[in-house]
Amino acid sequence: MYWCGSDELKAILREHIQTVVARYRGRVASWDVAAEAVGEDGKPRETFWSRGIGPDYLALAFHWAHEADPQARLRYNDYGGEGAGTKSDGIYTLVADLRTHRVPIDAVGLQMHVSLNDAPRPEDVRLNMKRLAALGLQTDITEMDVMLSLPTNRAALRKQAVLYGDMLQACLAVPQCRSFSTWGATDRYSWIPEFFPGWGEALLFDADGRAKPVYYSIRQLLRRVGRGEAGRS
Repeated sequence: MYWCGSDELKAILREHIQTVVARYRGRVASWDVAAEAVGEDGKPRETFWSRGIGPDYLALAFHWAHEADPQARLRYNDYGGEGAGTKSDGIYTLVADLRTHRVPIDAVGLQMHVSLNDAPRPEDVRLNMKRLAALGLQTDITEMDVMLSLPTNRAALRKQAVLYGDMLQACLAVPQCRSFSTWGATDRYSWIPEFFPGWGEALLFDADGRAKPVYYSIRQLLRRVGRGEAGRS
């Protein structure tokens, strides 16, 4: 049930987006304009905004953000579509349609919340980034963490380190992949144990702030990049 019509909802959404983006104009380089708008079946999710405004709410949101700061980099961000599969194809279809209709979208964020058992293949991630690049879109790995079954062991921590390194290398292999971020730094403040009991230790430092194998894996790779021994292909 809505207490206002489509035009009023558009006005509310536009005011919110433009108030926030304009406030930080010239100071925030990149915005996640929309996130998680694609379902596991690859189809657009039904949301409050899609029901009240219609399917063009995403395009409108990007246009309004661009009006408020034409220099800002505007991104769509989602989980579960990093590699190959139905959701990945759905995200591709969504952003391709936005590009076709000249919507000012600059990048796609790949969240990368994974475990050792369900992580995409690095090659599939690289290929997905390349097909997005062919649309004229940059990519980012935006929220990476790799949850482990508790209690962990050395073998699992080593595999975690390898997986982080593989995903960073996938990003480095595609010039249009512009950043790599983790969803926090220390396991002490990770979101995972609360939402996935029996799982955790997903980040670079343990709950006491001690560096884990994954930290050293990433550091070693970045040092190799700095020496010119690894990097973008």
